[in-house]
Amino acid sequence: MSSLSNTTALVTGASRGIGRGIALALGDAGATVYVTGRSVGADRTDDLPGTVDETAGSVTERGGRGIAVQCDHTDDRQVEALFERMDRDHDHDHGSGGGLGLLVNNVWGGYEGYGESFDGPFWEQPIETWDRMFDAGVRAHFTASRLAVPRLLDADGGLVVTVSSGHGGRFRGSVPYDVSKTATERLTKTMAHELRDTPVSAVAVQPGFTRTERVLDAVDEDEEVLAGTESPLYTGRAVVALVLDDGVADRSGGVFRVGDLARAYGFTDVDGTRPAPFDLPGDPL
Repeated sequence: MSSLSNTTALVTGASRGIGRGIALALGDAGATVYVTGRSVGADRTDDLPGTVDETAGSVTERGGRGIAVQCDHTDDRQVEALFERMDRDHDHDHGSGGGLGLLVNNVWGGYEGYGESFDGPFWEQPIETWDRMFDAGVRAHFTASRLAVPRLLDADGGLVVTVSSGHGGRFRGSVPYDVSKTATERLTKTMAHELRDTPVSAVAVQPGFTRTERVLDAVDEDEEVLAGTESPLYTGRAVVALVLDDGVADRSGGVFRVGDLARAYGFTDVDGTRPAPFDLPGDPL
C-alpha cells in the first residue's frame, strides 16, 4: 500500500510548474489529489503547456487518484464551490481517500503579463502587478486556507503548505514581489500561531531555481542558465516528506528551503542529485 493512500490533498494552481510537481509527487505516494487551475483544453494561461486535466491524469497514472477541477482562485464563489464539491465527493465515496488532509497553497498569477516591468523600480510598476501578486497569491492562499482548516479540524488534523519563493533575508528583486512573498510567509506564521493548540500545522516552503514551463520558455532552455536548477518534483518530494513526518507539528510556523528539507529528510531530485538550498543573490535587508 502506498504511503499516502489514505490522504486526500488539494493542490491549487497545479496545471503546470511547481504545483504540478507537487501533485505528481503526491500521486507517486498514492494520494487522492484535487488539481485546480484555470487552464483546460486549449484555454491555457499565457499559452503555456499544461492543464488541470493533464496533471490529474498523470497523478492517476503514477498510482494516485487525480481529480481535475477548473477554478479561478480569485473568484470566491468558485473556490467555495470547489470545497463543496470535495465535501460531496467525500460523502458519496469516503473510502476513496478520506476527508481533506492536506492543502497546498501554490496558485500564483503574479507573473502574468508582467513583461520587462517586473525588474523596474516600484514607481514604474503598473498597479496591476501589485494586484495580481496579492489577489492571485496572498489573498488566494488566505481564502483557501480559511475554507480548508475547518475541514482539516473535522478530520482530526492535517497540514497546510504554502509555496513561497526567494530568501526572506534578501531583496527579491521587485517591491511588489518581495512584499507579496513576505506576506505569504507571515500568513503562514500567523496561521500556525492561531492553530497552535489544534492538530493542524502550517508551514511554508521556498523552492530553488526550478525548471518550470515558464522558466524554460523564458531562457529558451539554455543549458548554461539551467545548470544547477531543480525539477518541480523536488518541491513535491519535500511536501510528501512533510506530510509523512509525524513530528511536523514541531515545524509549524516555519519557512523552509527545499534544499534544507532534502538534507533533513534524505530525499533527492528526480535525477538523484540533491540541489543545494537556494541562496538568493541580492541586497540583504
